[in-house]
Amino acid sequence: MHLPQMGYDRAITVFSPDGRLFQVEYAREAVKRGATAIGVKTKEGVLLLADRRVASKLLEVTTIEKIYKIDEHIYAATSGLVADARVLIERARVEAQINKLTYDEPITVKDLARKICDFKQQYTQFGGVRPFGVSLLIAGYDEAPRLFETDPSGALLEYKATSIGAGRAVVIEHFENVYRDDMSLEEAIVEAMVALGKAIEGELSEDGIELVVLTREGARSITGEELKTYIEKANEKIREELEKKE
Repeated sequence: MHLPQMGYDRAITVFSPDGRLFQVEYAREAVKRGATAIGVKTKEGVLLLADRRVASKLLEVTTIEKIYKIDEHIYAATSGLVADARVLIERARVEAQINKLTYDEPITVKDLARKICDFKQQYTQFGGVRPFGVSLLIAGYDEAPRLFETDPSGALLEYKATSIGAGRAVVIEHFENVYRDDMSLEEAIVEAMVALGKAIEGELSEDGIELVVLTREGARSITGEELKTYIEKANEKIREELEKKE
């Protein structure tokens, strides 16, 4: 005789008869309700783009942070529960510094992503805890550009282009159509913005997005006139595509 579903629903350590952990699936639902974040990898570098539109004009935009610096060569974009994201970002920063102090060299992007996933996996295995309701896009440049996505279950996958948050399906569909291995970094930025525009069903604004680019030369946030130029190009493409549909 099977227990009612609520029995599996309440216990993180109990599998349902069909092999599911319901609390992990609920954590994934929390991510799906989060703001859209996009990562794209090219031969020149890797970019992270995040939607940081504010729900109220009373909020200070500068306090809305979606992309975080982990180390000089690694950044992470988050989607899901903000408080959970903060804990994981701090953990990632600590892991990066431990590696630097222990081995006297920067941690690789893959090793950092794996350590965060191992940490997240522990919260799916023991009673008295709950899974982290957040996904991370971990991007960096060590010997080459790297882009990883971490799941609330602790799963780790590397992507050429991916997304987390509410607009994931729209962004993935867009990049399945336009992504090329020889795509330039500038092209990738514009296409990422077009994909975000499709996801939010509107045009982009300077204060509504956050953009970081990581290359061999280092990491930098794209702001000001440079950001405005990319936004104008993306909005023009969004308008063209809407006109074609009409």
